[in-house]
Amino acid sequence: MFYVYILKSKRDHKLYVGSTNDLRRRFAEHNKGQVRSTKSRAPFELRYYEAYFSEEDARHREHSLKKDGNALAQLKRRIAKSIG
Repeated sequence: MFYVYILKSKRDHKLYVGSTNDLRRRFAEHNKGQVRSTKSRAPFELRYYEAYFSEEDARHREHSLKKDGNALAQLKRRIAKSIG
């Protein structure tokens, strides 16, 4: 399985979108400061994830959430209480 996930920083309360084939491992790496792009924002809470059989589908979804403001805004509206 491949996952697209959203983390919320406990430090600055901002969201981070990523993808992985091992969600537990990747979440631990973020919280241990082993991910360069999020190192200064740890610790994190896992707020949302989606599972895919296809890595290509997961990467496409991650890209759309990162680059298409409407895709992330729509997801935030749909799961406002989970993300907030």
